[in-house]
Amino acid sequence: VQLVEPGGGSVQAGGSLRLSCAVSRATVSNYCMGWFRQAPGKTRERVARIDSDGTTSYADSVKGRFTISEDNDKNVLYLQMNSLKPEDPSDYFCANTQSKAYCPASPGLYNSWSQGTPVTVLV
Repeated sequence: VQLVEPGGGSVQAGGSLRLSCAVSRATVSNYCMGWFRQAPGKTRERVARIDSDGTTSYADSVKGRFTISEDNDKNVLYLQMNSLKPEDPSDYFCANTQSKAYCPASPGLYNSWSQGTPVTVLV
């Protein structure tokens, strides 16, 4: 499985940004997919995940602001980020497990990763 993120970006606090993750050599809807972020000096944390039947869950820090979704025709995973806060800047990564429904929180249990893309929030 190959995961590629075209790029992040910079946005004013309170603004919105959408990340995308193109999946190749696999079908995005066949796996548990997750979005993670890692700020300098901090551990990588999962912010959102979606399993093969479309069930989603979010970290408390982003609940109500971020939305994970898939476009099965394009085989792309998205993360819509609204109401961005100064504490949101990080490198953001998409990843998948080899399971349809097992969606662990630990990044060590994910098999394939994108290259990561930086998100900056301007205050």
